[in-house]
Amino acid sequence: MRGGLLTKSERSGEPGRFMLQNERMLKVDLAGTGGFFYARQGSMVTYEGSVDFAYEGAGGIGKMFKKALTGEGMSLMKVSGSGDVFLAQDADEIFILELEDEAVTVNGRAVLAFESSLTWDINRVEGASMMSGGLFNTTFTGRGMIAVVTHGTPVVLQVDEPTYVDMQAAVLWSAGLQSSIRKTAKLGAVIGRGSGEAYQLALQGQGVVVVQASEGHPIPQG
Repeated sequence: MRGGLLTKSERSGEPGRFMLQNERMLKVDLAGTGGFFYARQGSMVTYEGSVDFAYEGAGGIGKMFKKALTGEGMSLMKVSGSGDVFLAQDADEIFILELEDEAVTVNGRAVLAFESSLTWDINRVEGASMMSGGLFNTTFTGRGMIAVVTHGTPVVLQVDEPTYVDMQAAVLWSAGLQSSIRKTAKLGAVIGRGSGEAYQLALQGQGVVVVQASEGHPIPQG
């Protein structure tokens, strides 16, 4: 066979490290990961070798309780064994972030996979309420890699002055930033892309915030 499709062959990389097969597919070599990593449930598209997928839920009883209260968090699977695993999510763009003894706050819906060396927990943004759409996110700490997805190509902003982001468009931000909720218009005003246009995530301090070009995938109508 011949054709341009066949040029999309598997890429090789450093064992045990996340790498992009292409901009919409993640490849993980289980060798060197300590034998396992965590991924969003249902994100596997193909694998090679002897690999086991075990349902992990929300990552423990405490996190499951927080997820039930907040709607935040991730339905996870523990991926273990030996071989190569390929992951994707709705053909969204994928980006890899490596933490080096630091912390980052991520929208749980944006997490595709992460290394088991990282610790994580669900946290509430100060000032968030049911009226403003809640806004609970997941903070990762330590050393290791996280793969995140974005619906549309994102922009990375350096936060050195007060910055305001549509809550559904915020992908991740430096954990050292001060976060709160700001109301800037009457409830019926439409100034952003999300469903809670009158409320924004307010960030102050020194760090970065990643903003996607969308409030997320449309919810299918019944």
